[in-house]
Amino acid sequence: MRFLQATVIAVLLISNALASEKTDQAQIIDNIHSMWKAVESNNLKSYMKYIHPDYTLFGEGDAYLHRGKDKEAIDIGDYLGRVEGVRTFMHQPEVIVKGDTAWITYYWSDAGYLSGERFTSRGKSTRIFVKEKGQWLCIHSHFTEQS
Repeated sequence: MRFLQATVIAVLLISNALASEKTDQAQIIDNIHSMWKAVESNNLKSYMKYIHPDYTLFGEGDAYLHRGKDKEAIDIGDYLGRVEGVRTFMHQPEVIVKGDTAWITYYWSDAGYLSGERFTSRGKSTRIFVKEKGQWLCIHSHFTEQS
C-alpha cells in the first residue's frame, strides 16, 4: 500500500512539474509576442518591461555586444522612431526550461516600413530568459538574418 501511495505522489509531482514547465514555455513565447506587439504599436515602455537590467544583445549587423537595459531602450527607441507597420512572426519555437533559466530558439520573419521604405527580413534567433519575482525577463538575445 505504501509503495502505491509513494508511486501516486511521485506521479503527481512529476505531472505538476511538467505542467509548470509547459506554463513557463508558453509564458516565454507570450512574452516575445508581447514585445513584438509593443513594437507594432510603437510602445517602448511596454517593450521594456520584458527586458532584464543586465540584458545583452548580438543583433544582425552588430560588430559588438550591446550591454544593458538602458542601451536597449536607446536602440529600440531609435528603431521605433524609424519604422511603421512592422509585423513579426515566429516559426518553429523550441523552449527549454531549467529552473529559473530558459532559452528559446526560433525562426522569424517580418515586414514593415523602415524610414518610409518597405522591408522584409527573416532569420533565426536565440533568446535567454531568467525568472525573477515570478516574471520571465529576457537577459540575452542573438539574431542572425538569413538572405
